[in-house]
Amino acid sequence: MGETKRKRGRKPKTATDEETVSQDYSTASKNDAGRRRGRPKKINVASPERRSSRLADSNGDCAAAVEPPLMPKWEGTVKVVPSMDAVVKVFCVHTEPNFSLPWQRKRQYSSSSSGFIVGGRRVLTNAHSVEHHTQVKLKKRGSDTKYLATVLAIGTECDIALLTVSDDEFWEGVSPVEFGDLPALQDAVTVVGYPIGGDTISVTSGVVSRMEILSYVHGSTELLGLQIDAAINSGNSGGPAFSDKGKCVGIAFQSLKHEDAENIGYVIPTPVILHFIQDYEKNGAYTGFPILGVEWQKMENPDLRMSMGMGPDQKGVRIRRIEPTAPESHVLKPSDVILSFDGVNIANDGT
Repeated sequence: MGETKRKRGRKPKTATDEETVSQDYSTASKNDAGRRRGRPKKINVASPERRSSRLADSNGDCAAAVEPPLMPKWEGTVKVVPSMDAVVKVFCVHTEPNFSLPWQRKRQYSSSSSGFIVGGRRVLTNAHSVEHHTQVKLKKRGSDTKYLATVLAIGTECDIALLTVSDDEFWEGVSPVEFGDLPALQDAVTVVGYPIGGDTISVTSGVVSRMEILSYVHGSTELLGLQIDAAINSGNSGGPAFSDKGKCVGIAFQSLKHEDAENIGYVIPTPVILHFIQDYEKNGAYTGFPILGVEWQKMENPDLRMSMGMGPDQKGVRIRRIEPTAPESHVLKPSDVILSFDGVNIANDGT
């Protein structure tokens, strides 16, 4: 009977040292909690500097050690991708041939993709972006003027095309993109281009997740390629992939569309790009990539290796067919086994 009654759901508090200090930072004093309802009482709120001074004075000798609390400074930072102004939008009108009726052509259609300016007043893009072109135009970033372009060379197997513009106004105020070395796994890459979903330039970031010989869909060939986890959508084709140092390390050209896969894009690496450019500069036209000219068979079956007279520690591939025009056609023969190539051992699966 003698116990003091209190409201349900509330636990009586005892003042602690921390609460004594925190009372100065609260918006209402402790005495205001029990006052009657009515007009709100005016509350005096001190600035952080004044509160710090008041706490310092109350502590006596420790006043010199108390400093005003540091207020956070919010500074907006924008990451600018180097050579972004060198990325252009490519507009192309295509007219595909009619192989069933060679004297006629199919209906025209238009497409848009990406490209970027390189040295020598030239522009690089994908070959499938200007395939069967009738008219090609380029538009720079931040401009609404479209400049008529000329296709200099098309590399179908490597999916690269070289363009140029005769109008001098197009080349004003832009710097060519510089190429970097072949990136390593987990190196950061930034893909810049004009994909679907908008009209302005788009930037996506990722890392190099794989590096191997890939199947190039457009040319039905196999060349070195990079796999990245940055988004590559329709319209990104032909756009550059920059490293964290601002150097171009590849050209975005295809992506994997599968229900079990997400954000798998492929980039043409710089060795393939430089071979294409040097081939054009040396010969005045694109001549292609060298090929071995042989068809080979895997030697993963141990009985097959034994029948070919191979030792238990030997690995290689078996030649099935040799092209008559191949340089090694007078040296190699069918059923020969290649153990190494240029001093590099060959595995039984051909890798």
